[in-house]
Amino acid sequence: MTLRDEALKNNITDEMKIAAEYESVSEEFILKGLQNGSITIPNNIKRKKKNLYAIGEGLSVKVNANIGSSPYHIDIDEELEKLKTAVDAGTHSVMDLSLGSKIKVIRGRILEESPVMVGTVPIYETGFDLSVAKKDIIDMTIKDFLKTVEEQAISGVDFMTIHSGVNQSSMERMFNEKRVMNVVSRGGSFLIAWMKHNRKESPLYEYYDEILDILHEYDVTISLGDGMRPGACDDASDRAQVQELIILGELAQRALEKGVQVMVEGPGHVPLDQIEMNIKLMKRICHNVPFYVLGPLVNDISAGYDHIAGAIGGAIAALSGADFLCYVTPAEHLRLPTVKDVKEGVIASLIAGFSADLARRKPYALKRNTEMSLSRRNLDWNKQIINSIDPDKSAEYRKASEIGENKECTMCGEFCAVKRLNELMD
Repeated sequence: MTLRDEALKNNITDEMKIAAEYESVSEEFILKGLQNGSITIPNNIKRKKKNLYAIGEGLSVKVNANIGSSPYHIDIDEELEKLKTAVDAGTHSVMDLSLGSKIKVIRGRILEESPVMVGTVPIYETGFDLSVAKKDIIDMTIKDFLKTVEEQAISGVDFMTIHSGVNQSSMERMFNEKRVMNVVSRGGSFLIAWMKHNRKESPLYEYYDEILDILHEYDVTISLGDGMRPGACDDASDRAQVQELIILGELAQRALEKGVQVMVEGPGHVPLDQIEMNIKLMKRICHNVPFYVLGPLVNDISAGYDHIAGAIGGAIAALSGADFLCYVTPAEHLRLPTVKDVKEGVIASLIAGFSADLARRKPYALKRNTEMSLSRRNLDWNKQIINSIDPDKSAEYRKASEIGENKECTMCGEFCAVKRLNELMD
Protein backbone atom coordinates (compact mmCIF):
# COMPACT_ATOMS: atom_id res chain seq x y z
CA MET A 1 0.00 0.00 0.00
CA THR A 2 1.00 3.64 -0.40
CA LEU A 3 1.54 5.85 2.61
CA ARG A 4 -1.77 7.49 1.78
CA ASP A 5 -3.48 4.07 1.81
CA GLU A 6 -1.93 3.37 5.21
CA ALA A 7 -3.05 6.75 6.52
CA LEU A 8 -6.62 6.18 5.35
CA LYS A 9 -6.58 2.98 7.41
CA ASN A 10 -5.35 5.02 10.42
CA ASN A 11 -2.00 3.20 10.39
CA ILE A 12 0.96 5.28 11.58
CA THR A 13 4.05 4.01 9.72
CA ASP A 14 7.75 4.43 10.43
CA GLU A 15 7.93 7.07 7.70
CA MET A 16 5.24 9.13 9.44
CA LYS A 17 7.11 8.84 12.73
CA ILE A 18 10.37 10.01 11.16
CA ALA A 19 8.64 12.97 9.50
CA ALA A 20 6.88 13.92 12.74
CA GLU A 21 10.12 13.84 14.74
CA TYR A 22 11.93 16.01 12.19
CA GLU A 23 9.12 18.58 12.20
CA SER A 24 8.54 18.47 15.98
CA VAL A 25 4.86 17.74 15.40
CA SER A 26 2.72 14.82 16.51
CA GLU A 27 2.46 11.64 14.51
CA GLU A 28 -1.29 12.23 14.37
CA PHE A 29 -0.65 15.60 12.66
CA ILE A 30 1.27 13.87 9.86
CA LEU A 31 -1.38 11.13 9.68
CA LYS A 32 -4.21 13.65 9.29
CA GLY A 33 -2.29 15.57 6.61
CA LEU A 34 -1.79 12.40 4.57
CA GLN A 35 -5.46 11.59 4.97
CA ASN A 36 -6.73 14.95 3.74
CA GLY A 37 -4.01 15.35 1.10
CA SER A 38 -2.36 18.45 2.60
CA ILE A 39 0.88 16.53 3.30
CA THR A 40 2.97 14.19 1.17
CA ILE A 41 6.04 12.10 2.02
CA PRO A 42 7.69 11.22 -1.32
CA ASN A 43 9.17 7.79 -0.66
CA ASN A 44 9.34 5.17 -3.40
CA ILE A 45 9.12 1.70 -1.84
CA LYS A 46 12.03 0.56 -4.06
CA ARG A 47 14.63 2.90 -2.54
CA LYS A 48 15.60 3.60 1.05
CA LYS A 49 16.87 7.06 1.92
CA LYS A 50 18.90 8.35 4.83
CA ASN A 51 16.88 11.55 4.96
CA LEU A 52 13.10 11.44 4.76
CA TYR A 53 10.96 14.60 4.70
CA ALA A 54 7.30 15.48 4.67
CA ILE A 55 6.06 18.38 2.54
CA GLY A 56 2.90 20.33 3.17
CA GLU A 57 0.71 22.48 5.37
CA GLY A 58 1.98 23.25 8.85
CA LEU A 59 5.48 21.96 8.12
CA SER A 60 8.80 23.68 7.49
CA VAL A 61 9.44 24.88 3.95
CA LYS A 62 11.43 22.39 1.87
CA VAL A 63 13.88 23.12 -0.98
CA ASN A 64 14.62 21.20 -4.18
CA ALA A 65 17.73 21.47 -6.36
CA ASN A 66 17.61 20.67 -10.08
CA ILE A 67 20.67 18.92 -11.48
CA GLY A 68 21.36 16.93 -14.64
CA SER A 69 23.26 17.05 -17.91
CA SER A 70 22.43 18.79 -21.16
CA PRO A 71 23.04 17.45 -24.68
CA TYR A 72 25.92 19.96 -24.92
CA HIS A 73 27.63 19.00 -21.68
CA ILE A 74 27.58 15.47 -20.26
CA ASP A 75 29.78 14.70 -17.26
CA ILE A 76 28.60 12.04 -14.80
CA ASP A 77 31.18 12.92 -12.15
CA GLU A 78 30.18 16.58 -12.30
CA GLU A 79 26.51 15.73 -11.79
CA LEU A 80 27.41 13.60 -8.77
CA GLU A 81 29.45 16.51 -7.42
CA LYS A 82 26.41 18.74 -7.87
CA LEU A 83 24.36 16.20 -5.93
CA LYS A 84 26.86 16.19 -3.07
CA THR A 85 27.13 19.98 -3.08
CA ALA A 86 23.35 20.41 -2.98
CA VAL A 87 22.96 17.89 -0.15
CA ASP A 88 25.83 19.39 1.86
CA ALA A 89 24.27 22.84 1.43
CA GLY A 90 20.99 21.57 2.89
CA THR A 91 18.65 20.68 0.03
CA HIS A 92 15.78 18.33 0.88
CA SER A 93 15.55 16.79 -2.59
CA VAL A 94 17.08 16.82 -6.04
CA MET A 95 15.51 16.47 -9.46
CA ASP A 96 17.47 14.83 -12.26
CA LEU A 97 16.55 16.77 -15.40
CA SER A 98 19.22 15.18 -17.58
CA LEU A 99 19.10 15.16 -21.35
CA GLY A 100 21.53 13.48 -23.70
CA SER A 101 23.13 10.10 -24.27
CA LYS A 102 23.94 9.34 -20.59
CA ILE A 103 20.47 10.12 -19.24
CA LYS A 104 19.79 6.62 -17.87
CA VAL A 105 23.28 6.20 -16.42
CA ILE A 106 23.18 9.55 -14.66
CA ARG A 107 19.75 8.88 -13.18
CA GLY A 108 20.91 5.49 -11.94
CA ARG A 109 23.99 6.92 -10.24
CA ILE A 110 22.04 9.76 -8.64
CA LEU A 111 19.50 7.28 -7.26
CA GLU A 112 22.32 5.12 -5.89
CA GLU A 113 24.12 7.96 -4.14
CA SER A 114 21.41 10.41 -3.12
CA PRO A 115 20.51 10.40 0.59
CA VAL A 116 17.50 12.62 -0.15
CA MET A 117 14.36 12.41 -2.28
CA VAL A 118 14.86 12.23 -6.05
CA GLY A 119 12.44 13.52 -8.67
CA THR A 120 12.36 13.30 -12.47
CA VAL A 121 10.37 14.44 -15.50
CA PRO A 122 9.69 11.17 -17.39
CA ILE A 123 8.75 12.77 -20.69
CA TYR A 124 12.37 13.97 -21.06
CA GLU A 125 13.59 10.38 -21.17
CA THR A 126 10.75 9.34 -23.46
CA GLY A 127 11.77 12.08 -25.86
CA PHE A 128 15.39 10.96 -25.76
CA ASP A 129 14.45 7.30 -26.37
CA LEU A 130 12.42 8.36 -29.40
CA SER A 131 15.32 10.41 -30.77
CA VAL A 132 17.59 7.34 -30.54
CA ALA A 133 15.02 5.52 -32.68
CA LYS A 134 15.15 8.44 -35.17
CA LYS A 135 11.72 9.64 -34.11
CA ASP A 136 10.36 12.89 -32.67
CA ILE A 137 8.23 13.56 -29.61
CA ILE A 138 5.23 13.95 -31.93
CA ASP A 139 5.56 10.20 -32.62
CA MET A 140 5.16 9.32 -28.94
CA THR A 141 2.50 6.77 -27.96
CA ILE A 142 1.07 6.34 -24.48
CA LYS A 143 2.89 2.99 -24.34
CA ASP A 144 6.19 4.82 -24.82
CA PHE A 145 5.42 7.14 -21.95
CA LEU A 146 4.07 4.49 -19.57
CA LYS A 147 7.17 2.40 -20.22
CA THR A 148 9.37 5.27 -19.07
CA VAL A 149 7.22 5.92 -16.00
CA GLU A 150 7.38 2.29 -14.93
CA GLU A 151 11.12 1.99 -15.53
CA GLN A 152 11.78 5.09 -13.45
CA ALA A 153 9.41 3.92 -10.72
CA ILE A 154 11.15 0.54 -10.52
CA SER A 155 14.53 2.31 -10.30
CA GLY A 156 13.39 4.17 -7.17
CA VAL A 157 12.31 7.68 -8.24
CA ASP A 158 10.33 9.28 -5.41
CA PHE A 159 8.31 11.91 -7.30
CA MET A 160 7.64 12.61 -10.96
CA THR A 161 6.60 15.78 -12.73
CA ILE A 162 3.84 14.86 -15.16
CA HIS A 163 2.17 17.55 -17.29
CA SER A 164 -1.33 16.06 -17.53
CA GLY A 165 -2.87 19.52 -17.23
CA VAL A 166 -1.54 20.50 -20.65
CA ASN A 167 -4.52 19.48 -22.76
CA GLN A 168 -6.59 20.86 -25.61
CA SER A 169 -8.46 23.24 -23.30
CA SER A 170 -5.44 24.88 -21.68
CA MET A 171 -3.57 24.95 -25.00
CA GLU A 172 -6.42 26.80 -26.71
CA ARG A 173 -6.42 29.47 -24.03
CA MET A 174 -2.66 29.88 -24.28
CA PHE A 175 -2.84 30.57 -28.01
CA ASN A 176 -5.78 32.94 -27.57
CA GLU A 177 -3.87 34.93 -24.94
CA LYS A 178 -1.09 35.89 -27.40
CA ARG A 179 1.50 35.62 -24.67
CA VAL A 180 4.84 37.38 -24.68
CA MET A 181 6.67 34.10 -24.00
CA ASN A 182 4.14 31.45 -25.05
CA VAL A 183 5.26 28.23 -23.26
CA VAL A 184 8.62 27.90 -21.49
CA SER A 185 8.00 24.49 -19.94
CA ARG A 186 9.96 21.85 -21.85
CA GLY A 187 7.38 19.16 -21.05
CA GLY A 188 4.55 21.53 -21.90
CA SER A 189 6.07 22.35 -25.29
CA PHE A 190 6.48 18.63 -26.05
CA LEU A 191 2.78 18.01 -25.47
CA ILE A 192 1.62 21.06 -27.40
CA ALA A 193 3.71 19.94 -30.37
CA TRP A 194 2.19 16.45 -30.03
CA MET A 195 -1.41 17.73 -29.91
CA LYS A 196 -0.96 20.16 -32.79
CA HIS A 197 0.58 17.47 -34.99
CA ASN A 198 -1.76 14.60 -34.08
CA ARG A 199 -4.91 16.70 -33.63
CA LYS A 200 -5.85 14.63 -30.60
CA GLU A 201 -6.17 15.08 -26.87
CA SER A 202 -2.95 14.84 -24.88
CA PRO A 203 -2.20 11.20 -24.03
CA LEU A 204 -1.02 12.24 -20.56
CA TYR A 205 -4.49 13.65 -19.90
CA GLU A 206 -6.47 10.95 -21.70
CA TYR A 207 -4.65 8.07 -20.00
CA TYR A 208 -4.19 9.71 -16.62
CA ASP A 209 -5.67 6.75 -14.71
CA GLU A 210 -3.13 4.37 -16.26
CA ILE A 211 -0.32 6.68 -15.11
CA LEU A 212 -1.75 6.74 -11.59
CA ASP A 213 -1.92 2.94 -11.49
CA ILE A 214 1.85 2.69 -12.00
CA LEU A 215 2.62 5.43 -9.48
CA HIS A 216 0.39 3.77 -6.91
CA GLU A 217 2.18 0.45 -7.24
CA TYR A 218 5.52 1.98 -6.17
CA ASP A 219 4.16 4.83 -4.03
CA VAL A 220 5.59 7.50 -6.31
CA THR A 221 4.26 10.97 -5.56
CA ILE A 222 2.85 12.70 -8.63
CA SER A 223 3.95 16.30 -9.02
CA LEU A 224 1.43 17.79 -11.41
CA GLY A 225 3.52 19.96 -13.71
CA ASP A 226 2.56 23.48 -14.68
CA GLY A 227 3.23 23.39 -18.39
CA MET A 228 1.44 26.73 -18.81
CA ARG A 229 3.48 28.52 -16.16
CA PRO A 230 4.29 32.10 -17.16
CA GLY A 231 7.81 32.60 -18.49
CA ALA A 232 7.41 36.37 -18.40
CA CYS A 233 5.84 38.61 -15.79
CA ASP A 234 3.54 40.03 -18.48
CA ASP A 235 1.94 36.58 -18.81
CA ALA A 236 1.39 35.92 -15.10
CA SER A 237 -2.09 34.92 -13.90
CA ASP A 238 -3.54 34.76 -17.40
CA ARG A 239 -6.33 32.46 -18.58
CA ALA A 240 -3.98 29.73 -19.79
CA GLN A 241 -2.30 29.47 -16.40
CA VAL A 242 -5.59 29.55 -14.50
CA GLN A 243 -7.29 27.09 -16.86
CA GLU A 244 -4.47 24.61 -16.36
CA LEU A 245 -4.69 25.17 -12.60
CA ILE A 246 -8.39 24.26 -12.63
CA ILE A 247 -7.53 21.06 -14.51
CA LEU A 248 -4.71 20.30 -12.06
CA GLY A 249 -7.12 20.67 -9.16
CA GLU A 250 -9.37 18.02 -10.69
CA LEU A 251 -6.41 15.75 -11.45
CA ALA A 252 -5.10 16.13 -7.90
CA GLN A 253 -8.45 15.00 -6.54
CA ARG A 254 -8.45 11.96 -8.82
CA ALA A 255 -4.94 11.05 -7.63
CA LEU A 256 -5.98 11.22 -3.99
CA GLU A 257 -9.03 9.07 -4.70
CA LYS A 258 -6.68 6.42 -6.14
CA GLY A 259 -4.43 6.50 -3.08
CA VAL A 260 -1.61 8.34 -4.89
CA GLN A 261 0.23 11.10 -3.04
CA VAL A 262 0.16 14.37 -4.95
CA MET A 263 1.52 17.88 -5.09
CA VAL A 264 0.94 20.64 -7.64
CA GLU A 265 3.58 22.79 -9.30
CA GLY A 266 3.25 26.53 -9.72
CA PRO A 267 4.66 29.56 -11.51
CA GLY A 268 7.01 30.81 -12.87
CA HIS A 269 7.58 34.53 -13.46
CA VAL A 270 5.15 36.47 -11.25
CA PRO A 271 5.22 40.15 -10.16
CA LEU A 272 5.44 40.74 -6.41
CA ASP A 273 1.86 41.92 -6.08
CA GLN A 274 0.43 38.74 -7.65
CA ILE A 275 2.31 36.08 -5.69
CA GLU A 276 0.04 35.85 -2.63
CA MET A 277 -3.05 35.74 -4.85
CA ASN A 278 -1.54 32.94 -6.94
CA ILE A 279 -0.70 30.82 -3.90
CA LYS A 280 -4.10 31.25 -2.27
CA LEU A 281 -5.91 30.56 -5.56
CA MET A 282 -3.93 27.37 -6.04
CA LYS A 283 -4.58 26.19 -2.51
CA ARG A 284 -8.30 26.79 -2.92
CA ILE A 285 -8.69 25.18 -6.34
CA CYS A 286 -6.47 22.20 -5.49
CA HIS A 287 -8.05 21.56 -2.08
CA ASN A 288 -4.90 22.45 -0.16
CA VAL A 289 -2.52 19.80 -1.55
CA PRO A 290 1.17 20.76 -1.23
CA PHE A 291 2.28 23.53 -3.61
CA TYR A 292 5.69 23.26 -5.30
CA VAL A 293 6.89 26.54 -6.84
CA LEU A 294 9.72 27.44 -9.19
CA GLY A 295 10.92 30.71 -7.71
CA PRO A 296 8.71 32.51 -8.53
CA LEU A 297 10.92 35.07 -10.22
CA VAL A 298 9.67 38.59 -9.51
CA ASN A 299 11.09 40.23 -12.64
CA ASP A 300 12.51 39.26 -16.03
CA ILE A 301 15.76 41.29 -15.99
CA SER A 302 17.87 39.54 -13.35
CA ALA A 303 19.93 37.28 -15.62
CA GLY A 304 23.02 36.28 -13.67
CA TYR A 305 21.21 37.09 -10.43
CA ASP A 306 18.00 35.11 -10.90
CA HIS A 307 18.70 33.22 -7.67
CA ILE A 308 18.08 36.52 -5.88
CA ALA A 309 14.90 37.29 -7.85
CA GLY A 310 13.75 33.73 -7.12
CA ALA A 311 14.53 33.99 -3.42
CA ILE A 312 12.51 37.19 -3.12
CA GLY A 313 9.54 35.51 -4.78
CA GLY A 314 10.10 32.28 -2.88
CA ALA A 315 9.99 34.03 0.50
CA ILE A 316 6.67 35.70 -0.32
CA ALA A 317 5.27 32.49 -1.79
CA ALA A 318 6.28 30.44 1.27
CA LEU A 319 4.83 33.03 3.64
CA SER A 320 1.62 32.87 1.61
CA GLY A 321 1.38 29.09 1.88
CA ALA A 322 3.77 27.49 -0.66
CA ASP A 323 5.31 24.33 0.79
CA PHE A 324 8.19 23.40 -1.51
CA LEU A 325 10.62 25.77 -3.26
CA CYS A 326 12.44 24.70 -6.39
CA TYR A 327 15.68 26.63 -6.42
CA VAL A 328 16.77 29.03 -9.13
CA THR A 329 20.49 29.40 -9.82
CA PRO A 330 22.48 32.40 -11.11
CA ALA A 331 22.77 30.49 -14.40
CA GLU A 332 18.99 30.42 -15.01
CA HIS A 333 18.15 31.40 -18.62
CA LEU A 334 21.86 31.48 -19.50
CA ARG A 335 23.53 28.05 -19.28
CA LEU A 336 23.71 24.71 -17.50
CA PRO A 337 24.46 25.41 -13.81
CA THR A 338 27.94 24.66 -12.47
CA VAL A 339 28.66 23.14 -9.06
CA LYS A 340 29.10 26.65 -7.66
CA ASP A 341 25.78 27.76 -9.18
CA VAL A 342 24.05 24.80 -7.53
CA LYS A 343 25.29 25.80 -4.09
CA GLU A 344 24.29 29.44 -4.54
CA GLY A 345 20.84 28.39 -5.71
CA VAL A 346 20.28 26.08 -2.75
CA ILE A 347 21.45 28.69 -0.23
CA ALA A 348 19.24 31.40 -1.75
CA SER A 349 16.15 29.19 -1.54
CA LEU A 350 17.02 28.04 1.99
CA ILE A 351 17.21 31.70 3.03
CA ALA A 352 13.77 32.28 1.50
CA GLY A 353 12.28 29.24 3.21
CA PHE A 354 13.85 30.01 6.58
CA SER A 355 12.68 33.62 6.42
CA ALA A 356 9.11 32.46 5.86
CA ASP A 357 9.37 29.88 8.66
CA LEU A 358 10.71 32.55 11.00
CA ALA A 359 7.82 34.87 10.15
CA ARG A 360 5.42 31.95 10.74
CA ARG A 361 7.02 31.44 14.19
CA LYS A 362 8.22 27.91 13.50
CA PRO A 363 10.05 26.76 16.68
CA TYR A 364 13.20 25.56 14.91
CA ALA A 365 13.56 28.90 13.08
CA LEU A 366 12.98 30.96 16.23
CA LYS A 367 15.57 28.92 18.15
CA ARG A 368 18.25 29.09 15.48
CA ASN A 369 17.69 32.77 14.82
CA THR A 370 17.96 33.64 18.53
CA GLU A 371 21.11 31.54 18.89
CA MET A 372 22.72 33.55 16.10
CA SER A 373 21.68 36.84 17.72
CA LEU A 374 23.17 35.77 21.05
CA SER A 375 26.43 34.72 19.44
CA ARG A 376 26.62 38.14 17.78
CA ARG A 377 25.96 39.91 21.06
CA ASN A 378 28.76 37.89 22.64
CA LEU A 379 31.04 38.46 19.65
CA ASP A 380 31.45 34.69 19.52
CA TRP A 381 32.65 34.25 15.97
CA ASN A 382 32.85 30.47 16.07
CA LYS A 383 29.19 30.17 17.04
CA GLN A 384 28.22 32.80 14.48
CA ILE A 385 29.88 30.72 11.79
CA ILE A 386 28.21 27.51 13.00
CA ASN A 387 24.77 29.15 13.15
CA SER A 388 25.02 30.78 9.72
CA ILE A 389 23.25 29.29 6.72
CA ASP A 390 26.60 28.80 4.94
CA PRO A 391 29.30 28.17 7.56
CA ASP A 392 32.04 27.71 4.95
CA LYS A 393 31.46 31.14 3.44
CA SER A 394 31.14 32.80 6.84
CA ALA A 395 34.44 31.28 7.96
CA GLU A 396 36.10 32.34 4.70
CA TYR A 397 35.02 35.97 5.16
CA ARG A 398 36.15 36.05 8.79
CA LYS A 399 39.54 34.60 7.93
CA ALA A 400 40.01 36.96 4.96
CA SER A 401 39.46 39.98 7.22
CA GLU A 402 42.88 39.34 8.84
CA ILE A 403 41.45 40.58 12.13
CA GLY A 404 43.17 37.75 13.98
CA GLU A 405 41.88 37.07 17.49
CA ASN A 406 40.31 40.50 17.94
CA LYS A 407 36.75 40.46 19.21
CA GLU A 408 35.46 42.98 16.69
CA CYS A 409 35.36 42.82 12.88
CA THR A 410 36.96 45.15 10.34
CA MET A 411 33.76 47.11 9.71
CA CYS A 412 33.91 49.24 12.87
CA GLY A 413 37.10 48.07 14.54
CA GLU A 414 37.59 49.64 17.98
CA PHE A 415 34.38 51.61 17.49
CA CYS A 416 32.29 48.42 17.48
CA ALA A 417 28.90 49.20 19.03
CA VAL A 418 28.45 45.68 20.35
CA LYS A 419 31.87 45.59 22.02
CA ARG A 420 31.36 49.00 23.64
CA LEU A 421 27.96 48.14 25.04
CA ASN A 422 29.23 44.79 26.31
CA GLU A 423 31.99 46.60 28.19
CA LEU A 424 29.47 49.04 29.67
CA MET A 425 27.17 46.21 30.73
CA ASP A 426 30.08 44.36 32.34
